[in-house]
Amino acid sequence: MSDLVLNHLAEQLYRQGYCVVNDLLPLTLIESLTRRITHPDAILEPAGIGRLDDHHINQTIRTDTIHWLDPKHTIDALYLSAMEALRLAINKRLFLGLFDYESHFAHYPPNGFYKKHQDAFTGQSNRILTTVLYLNNQWSENDGGELIIYNLSGDQIMCVEPKAGCFVIFLSDEFPHEVIKTKKDRYSIAGWFRINSSTEHKVDPPL
Repeated sequence: MSDLVLNHLAEQLYRQGYCVVNDLLPLTLIESLTRRITHPDAILEPAGIGRLDDHHINQTIRTDTIHWLDPKHTIDALYLSAMEALRLAINKRLFLGLFDYESHFAHYPPNGFYKKHQDAFTGQSNRILTTVLYLNNQWSENDGGELIIYNLSGDQIMCVEPKAGCFVIFLSDEFPHEVIKTKKDRYSIAGWFRINSSTEHKVDPPL
């Protein structure tokens, strides 16, 4: 990750709370992650909604299957290492106090979707930044599956095509979002940078 890209990402997070970049990670890593999740032996389970005691499956809201990244797996470890470098870079530039990172692969089958939702609510979660990395080669605008991001007023502010290598990052408690129905298999890695639950945060200007 170059300082130029990291500086741009930090500045966009500070100014608008979200950023989309297409050159954050090397192509070789994108290809390795794609092969891992599309391999016939890949094991994925139905994704749920809610957390802890409220966690349950509801396919009227989301239909994806997931597999949590394993730091002991060589390919997963490479991605997690890159996200650790990103965590340190963001903390250095924005003083967010990001503490750790969790992430999972996601597969949306044809006609799959995830209705509008938020990843965190102010004062109720330690998730600070949401990330999404897309792993879909030869994706066209007719294939659907876009990520739609809204502001808290309900206005659409961004539509992201899930093309391989595209990386999205945004403040978890400020941007409701949805995955619209996809017309073919759609793969990604969703993740969250977190703080200790007792730590307050704010986005300070980039250095």
